[in-house]
Amino acid sequence: MNALPRLALLAAVAGTLAAAPAEKKILFFSKSSVFEHAVIAEPGGRPSLVEGVLRELGRRDGIAFTFSKDGRVFTPRNLAQYDAIFFYTNGDLTQVGLDGHPAMTADGKAALLQAIADGKGFIGTHAATDTFPSPGNADENAPARNQPDGDQADPYIKMLGGEFINHNAQQTTHLQVVDRNFPGMAAVPEGFGPNEEWYSLKDFPADLHVLIVQDPRGMKGPVYQRAPFPETWVRRQGRGRVFYTSMGHREDIWTNPVFQAVLLGGIDWALGRVDADITPNLAQVAPQANVLPVFVPRHPPARLAK
Repeated sequence: MNALPRLALLAAVAGTLAAAPAEKKILFFSKSSVFEHAVIAEPGGRPSLVEGVLRELGRRDGIAFTFSKDGRVFTPRNLAQYDAIFFYTNGDLTQVGLDGHPAMTADGKAALLQAIADGKGFIGTHAATDTFPSPGNADENAPARNQPDGDQADPYIKMLGGEFINHNAQQTTHLQVVDRNFPGMAAVPEGFGPNEEWYSLKDFPADLHVLIVQDPRGMKGPVYQRAPFPETWVRRQGRGRVFYTSMGHREDIWTNPVFQAVLLGGIDWALGRVDADITPNLAQVAPQANVLPVFVPRHPPARLAK
């Protein structure tokens, strides 16, 4: 190879390397203090389905994931090494609870919230909204779940932008993309709404930028008897970027390329790799989102024998 073609090849390789995004680090946390979803379970110590999916997505997108269920990882020093924190969690994480893994301390929770306010990204899927329940919401049959918490909401819930009420049987739904300019949203086809465990949610703040609205009309179950409400959204928490989608219960959701496109778009935005207009739009796209369904216990108590 003569000198000129060789120089041109080296320049092209150097340009390609320069254009590649720098690798980012994300802490994926999946402690389940109340209920562990099958997709994040580690049977026999083997990696979960979600871990396998995220490792592959990370390989393609230049992201190194660290996976943990140990609440002791939440210290300022440890969090400093990550660009974002990703929750697929459940319950009060300051309690050891169901899965037996070490709990997060109160100082650890404060460190998490401070890290996000100071500029770390945050990604939440599915049960992330059923984490750190607000006062009165720990019991899934409590009427308080169908009442707004407002200023009384847990600080974590305020950061995230919404809280789990309940869900009924898995079924299809109708999702409406309201911002196709946001990364990943162009991949969502019209009429998308696969079979999934769909959450009914509450306590949406006015500063929410909604990406996907869930239209529950035609869905079966009392928790869905309500006006359309946010299903996927973003917001800013201080200097941090927060992304959440309620999808993620089923294995075939995690392997669905549409869901993966939505998730990667949200991750890249939360990491600050891409920018987007996130002007608050809740009042325009889901004006009755905070009008909640009538409370119906999910598991009515058994009648006492006379």
